Amino acid sequence: MEREEALELLQEYNESDSLLKHAYSVEAVMRHFAKLKGEDEDYWGVIGLLHDLDYEKYPEEHCAKTREILTGKNADEEFIRAIESHGYGICTEVRPEKYMEKVLYTIDELTGLITATVLMRPDKNISELGLKSVMKKFKTPKFAAGVNREVILKGCEMIAMDLDEVIEETINGMKNAAVTLGFQ
Repeated sequence: MEREEALELLQEYNESDSLLKHAYSVEAVMRHFAKLKGEDEDYWGVIGLLHDLDYEKYPEEHCAKTREILTGKNADEEFIRAIESHGYGICTEVRPEKYMEKVLYTIDELTGLITATVLMRPDKNISELGLKSVMKKFKTPKFAAGVNREVILKGCEMIAMDLDEVIEETINGMKNAAVTLGFQ
């Protein structure tokens, strides 16, 4: 699926500015990790863009409705499975197996934590955000309490990266979408 088609589909099922920005964040980070690994940035990016496709309209059927929608759009099984796997242990039993799936699982929640951290900054600028600031917020359970830190840590194990490194690379990926996210 091309990005333009994916974006139209995302906007058909989502109106919330915060959900759309979350999708753009995850897209940017997925593209960044794909680039680091020499993988297809466009493919990884579209998976990131659509990972929460069904969440606004069908929160109780999250991931299952995405399967239905994407099957109707003739998306391939690998593509659909990758998206489903980000909900492993939360709303699906689809275990992340491929590296791309593991990255999506890891960074989904982390982008939310980083977004909350940036929004607390007076300048709302991600360009100066450092690891230390995010780690401080990560270690404060009441901050962005909806962010599942356990998922992030499990994901770090899955991709065999230290939390510090994953945070740094996630920030770097989000910097690529700073204008779209309003973080400049």
